[in-house]
Formats: sequence, C-alpha cells, structure tokens
Amino acid sequence: MAEEVKVFGACLSPFSRRVELALRLKGVPYEYIEEDIFKNKSPLLLKYNPVHKKVPVLLHNRKPIAESLVILEYIEETWKGNPILPEDPYEKAKARFWTKFTDEKCLPALRKAGWSPENEREKAVEEACECLKTLESSLNGKRFFGGDTVGMVDIAANFIGFWLTIMQEATGRKLLSAEKFPELFKWTDEFVSCSVVKESLPPKDKLLAFYKARVAEAKEAQTNAPK
Repeated sequence: MAEEVKVFGACLSPFSRRVELALRLKGVPYEYIEEDIFKNKSPLLLKYNPVHKKVPVLLHNRKPIAESLVILEYIEETWKGNPILPEDPYEKAKARFWTKFTDEKCLPALRKAGWSPENEREKAVEEACECLKTLESSLNGKRFFGGDTVGMVDIAANFIGFWLTIMQEATGRKLLSAEKFPELFKWTDEFVSCSVVKESLPPKDKLLAFYKARVAEAKEAQTNAPK
C-alpha cells in the first residue's frame, strides 16, 4: 500500500516551504494542497490543525502533524535516507539549538526590522543585525550550516536565504549585505543555487508583489492615522 503524504501549505509561506524542502531532500513524493490562509481556510486545515489553525500541516497516512519544526523532526525520524540532522548526539544538539535560535530570535527580529514604524526602526535594525551576526558565527567557514550539504539549520533559515532579500527590496531597508555579513551572504548564494532548494522557493515576482502591497498598506494606514 502506497504511503499517503500531503502538505497543506501556502505558496509564499517560508514555514510550509521548509516542509516541502525537507521532503524533496529525502526524495519523498507528496501531494501539495494550497491554502488561502488570509480569507478562506479550508475545513480540512481547521480539522487537522485545530489549535493554531495555520499552515503547514503534514498529513502522513491520515495522521496530521503541525508546526514546521516539529514536522521537520518527524520527517527526519520517519524517512532515514539523506539525513538533515547530524548523527553525532552533540552535533545534533547544536543543530537543534541553532534551529531554535533562528526561529525564536532571528525571524521575529528581522520581521520587526522590516516592518517597524520609522521611530522604532533604528533599534529594530540594530537588534536584527545582532541576530544575523550571531547566526553567521555558527557557519564558521562551512558551505552550509550542516556542513557540505543542506541540513536542518539551513532549512530553518530559508527565510534569511530568500525571503529576506525580497523583503529588503520591497521595503528599502538593508539588513543583510556582503559587506556586513560576508559569510552569511555567501551562504544565501549557495543555498538558493541548490537545485532542490530552487524547487522549494516561491516565485520571486509574486513574493515581491505581496511585500510591496504590505508596504503600501502600511503607508496608507500611517497616512490615515489620527494625528
């Protein structure tokens, strides 16, 4: 009996794209189901993720798993080929640490720096750059965070590898550059150049249009705000 593997995701979501990348790296065939997470969440999504009601959700043989990092761990334990975590317990623990750091520290700081109002921007950018500097230190001259191949930390940092560049273009706020973060900037090139990664990225023009719309909405909201 063939395995049932489905991914409920959103095209522009870095979190659902993480799941797709992990499955592709493992060579696991899956069915992708696009969700309208802003206006019309499907009954199935609400059924399979009743707690958070968001993507991604992995459905494996009718068993739902939610939250992208939890799903990545599940994928790693279920399909053993092409591991995305090191075998050594200490190295594995370090990879999990940096994965958590990326999710809990870097991403919120980068979003805040990208979308914060003018009077909060300087501090937000400073905090985001500190996070990038700390994350860059973990590369330590390696091609990828996982060494010579894409691993769990690289997958978790996909927002930095692709989405951040587009966000910078839309907002005009420069956070990641070759001058400030040479190793991390080089990693982004290596990451998006991988054929399997390219297959797991959204169309650049679609993402840029989405971010530009957000910028326009934010400007309109500021213009119409009570003085």
